[in-house]
Formats: sequence, structure tokens, C-alpha cells
Amino acid sequence: MTSRRRRCARSNRWQATSRRCATETLTVFIEQAVPWGVVPEMSMETSPVPPPHGPAEQFTAGRRAAAAALAAAGSIERTVPRARDGRPLFPQGFAGSISHTGRLAIAAVVPGAETVGVDIEPTVMTPRVAAFFLREQERRLLLAPIGHYTARDLFAAKEAAFKAMNHIGTLGEFLFWQIDLSQSDGALIATYRGESVPLWIRSEADLSFAVAIRRGGSWDGRSRRTH
Repeated sequence: MTSRRRRCARSNRWQATSRRCATETLTVFIEQAVPWGVVPEMSMETSPVPPPHGPAEQFTAGRRAAAAALAAAGSIERTVPRARDGRPLFPQGFAGSISHTGRLAIAAVVPGAETVGVDIEPTVMTPRVAAFFLREQERRLLLAPIGHYTARDLFAAKEAAFKAMNHIGTLGEFLFWQIDLSQSDGALIATYRGESVPLWIRSEADLSFAVAIRRGGSWDGRSRRTH
């Protein structure tokens, strides 16, 4: 990782190289989101979104990242079709999720997990938007100055949790903002109708990234925010 950053620092005067370095820097940022000792079996891969950075390019980059993550996780099947509702259908036994910005797609795969959700979010959230998707208690306890999160962090967290919990058939249809976020012993937990999933959040000035991983049975990990 260090050599990657140094190489980018030396070559940022070239426009094409700068774009590649920006992607590499973002990749390093995402790679640091989840403590690998907590989820050692997780495979996380990225793929740049080529110009003109539209929906078709984003979709292709997301599937390319998913195929790479599945390969790294040991899956023979690496095709991820789309369900009727738009969800990516990962091979059985290889729970996964895809997210993207206009420049970078990411996919995470956790073999043996029940569900996985990822979200990457570059958009700044206004107080009005935050008031829509966050409950009063979430704003009071999780946002600064009492909490350690930004509104964009919590938006990404709810999106990632929604992707993970939307695969739980007993919950029926629901919207991402209906999920409750709370902290327990420093861990961020998403809850809806008695089901819960832990979250990890990685945050910097211009980007928030969240991962939600639900395993079968009990969960002993801790969800943390890293800077």
C-alpha cells in the first residue's frame, strides 16, 4: 500500500496517471474499512468505472469487481445476474454485495455468511436530508458532537444494512430509512423488526464506506468507525 501511494505521489502531473492514482488511493481507503482479523475470509475487490461513467459502465464495473471477488473467495461460478428487483444474485454459499460511485465499483464476498451489504457514498448530506432518513435519537446520539459519525456515514450504513437485511425473507418489503441504528459497547448495529446486523464504517473528508455482514448464529465481532 505504501509503494502504491508513493508511486502516485511522484506521477500526479500526468492526467491519465492521476486518474489511476485516485482510483488506487480510493481502493486503499476501502481495503482499510474492515479489520481483516475479524472477517479473515472476506474478499473485497474494486474496478474502475470507465468514461462516460454512466449506468452501463457502472453496472459492468460492478460485475467485474464481483467476478474478481468471487474468484478470490474460491467460487467456480463468477457470474452475478440481476434479480427482478435489481438485486445482484451471488452464487449459493458466497454471500456478496456491490456498490459504486461514478468512478469506482466495489464488491465484497464472504463465503458462508448469510448476507452481505456494502455501500460507498461521496454525496454530502444536508441537514434536511439527514432529518429525513435519521430518527431524532439517531441524530442526537450518533452525530457530532455526542457521536462520532457524519450524516453521510449513517446514510451509507443504512444502505449497506438494507442490502444485507433485504435478503432476509421474513422481513418483507421495507425502505432503508426504516432501519434503526444504535451503538452497543462502541459497536454500530442496524436493527429492523427484531433482526440485526453489525456494521463497519470507513470515513474520510469526501467519502464514506460501510460494510454490513450477517452470519448465521451468534456474532462476536465489533463494528467500528475508522478514519
